[in-house]
Amino acid sequence: MPAKNSPAPADALPMEREVTITRVFDAPRALVFEAWTDSRHMSQWFGPKHWTNPVCELDVKPGGAWRIVMRAPNGGDYPCGGVYREIVAPERLVFTNNALDNAGNLLLEGLTTVIFTEENGKTKLTLITRAKGLVPQAPYMLEGMEAGWSQSLDKLAANLASAREIVITRLFNAPRELVFAAWTDPVHIDRWYGPNGFTITMQEMDVRPGGHWRFIMHGPDGTDYVNENEYLEIVKPERLVYLHGPTPKFQATVTFENDSGKTRLTMRTTFATAEERDYIVKTFHAIEGGNQTLARLAAFLEAE
Repeated sequence: MPAKNSPAPADALPMEREVTITRVFDAPRALVFEAWTDSRHMSQWFGPKHWTNPVCELDVKPGGAWRIVMRAPNGGDYPCGGVYREIVAPERLVFTNNALDNAGNLLLEGLTTVIFTEENGKTKLTLITRAKGLVPQAPYMLEGMEAGWSQSLDKLAANLASAREIVITRLFNAPRELVFAAWTDPVHIDRWYGPNGFTITMQEMDVRPGGHWRFIMHGPDGTDYVNENEYLEIVKPERLVYLHGPTPKFQATVTFENDSGKTRLTMRTTFATAEERDYIVKTFHAIEGGNQTLARLAAFLEAE
């Protein structure tokens, strides 16, 4: 009698399997489609959790080939590839999906269809994949097929989010209660907030969910920038979430983490699209400005 919970023998497992997975991504359909057809994107998310892709080559056209070498955390390489059969941008992809050994021999032979449906600015993705085993160990590979694809889509969701985000982190030599107060007390914030050379005129700061933080930022060239923020979430002294407006609209999340008496602050700004994020970075130098703002906060805290 086999031991309890021991894996089933290979000859007791099916040699073919089909999996369907549906996922809704908070990203426009064109961006999700691009993540499947641009090697720079796909290399960042394809494969199970903690796996990487040292090789990712995509010739995205009917009859074009794709080839990816996935690398496991233990350093083992697992090649896969196939040929595109159908491409309807940004609606549908159909491609063969084969697993190989390092000598190029087929282990699994498969076909994958990915359907991209627009849903109110988000994207519903339906993945239908089936595979047939060609070698004795194939049934064990088929057993992990759904988990592997699900983990890939988890990584894709994270990749899509990061394409729309600016994330800036800094460690401050101050307790988080003080750092949190610097972000929520109008007496403090107008002494440091903004990039180098900028000042602000405070109009309103009502720090509660549904409350508003309104101010005018004055640039060194005399340009005024109206800022209207609505607080969505406040967890003292751990977290602030607010919606920035009027344009561009984005959601800002500021977290305050205790780190041995110091404070690790992470400022995460999420835009509606990757294009909007890139425009703000290039036009207004948002990353440089964010780092300058936190440097001014550090100087303020040191002086307190």
